[in-house]
Formats: sequence, structure tokens, C-alpha cells
Amino acid sequence: MAAMSQTSLPPERASSSPVTDAWLVVPLFEEAAVIGEVVTEARKVFPNVVCVDDGSTDDSARRAREAGAVVVHHPVNLGQGAALQTGIEWVLERTDADYLVTFDADGQHQVRDAADMVHRARTEGLAVVFGSRFLDDRTRPGLLRRVVLKLAVWVTNRTTGLRLTDAHNGLRVIRRDAAAHVDLRQDRMAHATEIVAQLGRTGLPWAEHPVHLLYTDYSRAKGQSLLNSVNILVDLVFR
Repeated sequence: MAAMSQTSLPPERASSSPVTDAWLVVPLFEEAAVIGEVVTEARKVFPNVVCVDDGSTDDSARRAREAGAVVVHHPVNLGQGAALQTGIEWVLERTDADYLVTFDADGQHQVRDAADMVHRARTEGLAVVFGSRFLDDRTRPGLLRRVVLKLAVWVTNRTTGLRLTDAHNGLRVIRRDAAAHVDLRQDRMAHATEIVAQLGRTGLPWAEHPVHLLYTDYSRAKGQSLLNSVNILVDLVFR
């Protein structure tokens, strides 16, 4: 596997022009309160967004569609890993995009970080760029959450052979040739380790990039709670 370039400062920022060679892939489940705003803001930079509605019972799908996203449906809730796999396959089969960007629906990721990561993939010839909240000090997850997430990193690095600083960050840029090797079978949080392992086995060049995760009351309630971090470890150990 090509060596990772692990920097504490981001490279030159991307221009403000729209990113037309990448699609955002957004797993979507019960996010009606925020998904419209998330898609609207994302499409200012990424015109192409596909949301995979994973069996939501609220207005998530309608609000994503009204904001301009393509919406693909799972009739029942299958889990985030399954939603990501569906979105990746949709982009590969239905578009000629050079890159896809996995992007969370709850508003924790910043569009500018995603654009900078695509820019870096292009300029450095990278097949994968993993977002990391631990390469700078902008994200403040709290001591207990940091400890649990670092344990998850240790488990992931031991099982995949990679050396990541943030193994469970949902913001990733994946070049088309690398995405073709992704075949997720883990539906719960362990899919984050599975995708790292599968991308690592491609032998294609990769890097981590510093990103800022936004911890809000809403995002904590939806998935950034300490309990959810513990669930990540449980999924890793007992997957």
C-alpha cells in the first residue's frame, strides 16, 4: 500500500467553483429536521447529491428531494453500511463521476472540508482521502469520547493494517477505481472498519486530511453520543 501523507495542516484550499466531478453519497434515516438544509448547503458546492433513504418513516426523503438531491429508497431500515453500499453502487452504475464523497446527513460534516479533500485527491493523485478530526484541534469531542474513539482507531488499525488517526469518520473521498472494490456486508457501525480494510487492500494511494466535525445537540442525539461511541466498540469486537 502506498504510504500515507499525514499532515497537521491542510494543503491549498480548493477554489469556490462547483465540484462537478464528484457525487455526495448521503445515508439518510429519520433526518427530516435537518436534511433539507444539509442538502441545500451541500449543493452550493456539490451540485450532485444522492441520498439513500434507509427506510425512514418521517419526511426525510421528501425534504431531501425538494432540496435537489436524488433519492434512492430502501423499503425497510437496513443500516448505514447497507445505505452506503447502495449509494456507492448507484454512483458507479448511473454516473461517470471521478469521485464520490461519503457524507453524513446530520450536519456534522462541513462542505468546504469535502471540497478540499476532493481537490487534494485530484492534485496529489490520491484514490482515497479519509477525513480525520484528530489531525488538528478544531474538533473537541470531549475526553471520554476521545478515549473511546481512540480505542476504536486502535482496533481498526490492528485489524486492517492501516495507520489511521480517526477510523470512524464518515467523511471520505473515494476515487472511482477504488470505489469499485467496496462491497460492504456490515450494516451497523462496523462497516466503518470494513470499508477501511477493503480500500486498504486495493493498494491504491491514500491520505488522511484534517476536518472539523460539528458537535451539536442534534448530532449528539442522533449519533455522536458517548453511548454510540461505545456501541462502535461493541460492533467492532463482536462483528
